[in-house]
Amino acid sequence: MREQKVLSTGGFPTIALRPARGKLISFEGMDGSGKSTQIALLASELRRFGISVVLTREPGGTPLGETIRALLLDLNNRGIHPTAELALMFASRAQLVAKVIEPALRRGEWVLCDRFVDFSEAYQGGGRQLGSEIVLVMHQALLGGLTPDLTILLDHDIAESVPRARTRSITTEGKENRRLENESRLFFKRVQQTFRQIAARDKERVFVTDAMGPIDVIHDEIVSEVARLVFS
Repeated sequence: MREQKVLSTGGFPTIALRPARGKLISFEGMDGSGKSTQIALLASELRRFGISVVLTREPGGTPLGETIRALLLDLNNRGIHPTAELALMFASRAQLVAKVIEPALRRGEWVLCDRFVDFSEAYQGGGRQLGSEIVLVMHQALLGGLTPDLTILLDHDIAESVPRARTRSITTEGKENRRLENESRLFFKRVQQTFRQIAARDKERVFVTDAMGPIDVIHDEIVSEVARLVFS
């Protein structure tokens, strides 16, 4: 990798020479935890210092992925078996990695991804009780073990995040239209516990922030953590 020349102006340095490979940062947490807000704020901050950023999400991010996303969120598909749900998630993810994430990283761009493999370990492995092993095996087999350089976990109180997500899912006709957001409180408790177990297992990669705090405080914490990647 070529040495980067940086011009420090506070916060992030300005990149003078593009690195050989970009960085992948994933954002995790339950719906309603503020992921979208923090992703947008971080993207703006990175771009302000000359870093090229690609934003994407899971499931989705490609035409195929968005089709799969619609299937997974459709309440008419309540009967999807947990293993089928996991397979659909990895089909979307494999397409996203091949068509969006890997090409961007090769161009030296930074990818901010709303959810990645940890989502499947928490939701299908924990929430659906499939366990972590099947998720990690599929991760290795289908993605070659591609792992984010940094994962931001927005840890939120499910007593607030779940109702917020459900309110957001109500359509203009007053109908609920997001299947995953209509699971039981026990389901989301298992999801939260699994996210925390992942963070404890991989402390070097996963940065946990209290999503109950003020938006600007959370953003500052994230910026401080992400800044170290510039110098890595």
